[in-house]
Amino acid sequence: MAASGAGEPLDAKNEKAPFAQRIDPTREKLTPAQLHFMRQVQLAQWQNIVTGLGIGALVLPIYGYTFYSVSQEHFLDELEDEAKAARARAHAKASGP
Repeated sequence: MAASGAGEPLDAKNEKAPFAQRIDPTREKLTPAQLHFMRQVQLAQWQNIVTGLGIGALVLPIYGYTFYSVSQEHFLDELEDEAKAARARAHAKASGP
């Protein structure tokens, strides 16, 4: 059973829900409470967009800096150089005097 104010049930022919339809406030007769609710929803949507853009504006530079800083690290190169030197010493010791 639908709650009061939930609109009409699904139309069995085209299966479209009435709450998914766009409403043009200039053409439809809406009560001041409905207009106020529409404004509140629109404001909340804009706040969500601004919040999403703000979070993205913070995350993207952090992500970029992380890639930049990882590409600048050379600790693996130093470990590889030490491993080559150790192999060379081991080879020299094995072929020894």
